[in-house]
Amino acid sequence: MTDPKTPNALSFQVDRAAIAPIGDQIHASLRQAIVEGRLAPGQRLPSGRDLAAQLGVARGTIRVAYDRLIAENLVFGAGPAGTRVCTRPPARQEDDEAPLDGPLAAFTRPYSSAPLPFQMGVPADDAFPAKLWARMRARAVRADAMTYTAYADPRGEPALRTQIASHLAISRHMQCHPDQIIVTSGYRQGLMLALTALRPHGRKAWIEEPGYPLGRRALELTGAALEPVPVDAEGLRVEEGIVRAPDALLALVTPGQHAPLGVTLSPARRHALLDWAVASKAWIIEDDYLGELQLDGRAAPALAVGKAAERVIHIGSFSKTLSPALGLGFVVAPRLLAERLVEVAAVLAPAPNRTTQLAVTEFLADGHFLRHLRQMKTLYAERRNLALAHVGKFLSGPLTAGLGVIAPLPQSADDSAIVDIARTHGLAPSALSAWYLRRTHAQRGLLLSVTNLRPENIDDACAKLASVVASH
Repeated sequence: MTDPKTPNALSFQVDRAAIAPIGDQIHASLRQAIVEGRLAPGQRLPSGRDLAAQLGVARGTIRVAYDRLIAENLVFGAGPAGTRVCTRPPARQEDDEAPLDGPLAAFTRPYSSAPLPFQMGVPADDAFPAKLWARMRARAVRADAMTYTAYADPRGEPALRTQIASHLAISRHMQCHPDQIIVTSGYRQGLMLALTALRPHGRKAWIEEPGYPLGRRALELTGAALEPVPVDAEGLRVEEGIVRAPDALLALVTPGQHAPLGVTLSPARRHALLDWAVASKAWIIEDDYLGELQLDGRAAPALAVGKAAERVIHIGSFSKTLSPALGLGFVVAPRLLAERLVEVAAVLAPAPNRTTQLAVTEFLADGHFLRHLRQMKTLYAERRNLALAHVGKFLSGPLTAGLGVIAPLPQSADDSAIVDIARTHGLAPSALSAWYLRRTHAQRGLLLSVTNLRPENIDDACAKLASVVASH
């Protein structure tokens, strides 16, 4: 693309096959042209309408790119005079000083800070039992400092694995031996252990459509051939998966509460999935998304229950139920695969921080975890009802989905552009379309977590989001 008023100064194209979103590509190209001096101070950028037409993208996508440049003090809005380059753009970074976090662009931000309104994947920041946890953590630090200095069990502390096995028997109806449990740093390490053990390179893998983008990317990085299987009101459409890829090595699923739609896999689909895995000698990776935080009734039993559980690798985490800052989760290995998973953990990814393990062991053993879960279910149900009432005032037909609300948008809307603009206003919704592998079939909408919406911040957050949606 070349602006006729600035010959050879600005020339780039968007790559629709690239991993980076189109808006990020446009922003990066404009930023580079400004920093390198190819767009001179005071020079006018093409109008949003013209640039959108030339690149074949939505005007909202261009608006987001320009808003990001304004936020970086690279350009400024001059009213009728258009958008112009600032007179003193920042000095150009040397190559060895350039940020190297490009692969993180599609992930939820911010990191290492308080969660923003509507941010997915984070529990209530104001409801974490901080004082209780601080006392248990202090005791764990002392206990850890006064014990032996040899290498710890790579599977995790025996006492913690015993407590997790007992908790799963009550909450998820799972009967497993503590030796089947491997403590991890969270869902991602658990998934890495499973995929390293299964070695899916070149093999087919079912994924949910829509489905968790991080899980999808993990399969891509390990070389699996992805087969998206649609999800409806009963969960994964198993019969379609069998038609499309009956010989798949594995299926990555969220049967308890689908991410992001929140539906539970129906009994019929559950049996069909397990029967397929047993008959085909395939593996099911069960992502226990949200764990026991089922706001409408009791959580369904895990897939890893009964005889067919020998084909299920169950991955759980304390990120949603307690805090992602703990960095703690677990894998329940089926007996057929337990030794291989333990070997992978021992060699490549042993259990993390022993101090945190000891503190969580006490938290579970003393009954604090179950009490915390009961309190969180009540709190989140209240906040979800509050969110539905507020969001319904400016977006029609909001739907409940786990710990969030889905606000459908017209198919002509660019939900990714809306999300980018919302982030400049201190909000963190997610785009529903980003959860689809096949973007041409993607539904448009906003995923709005309710966990950190409170009476004192919901009016302002919803007013800002309404303004962004209306302007788009």
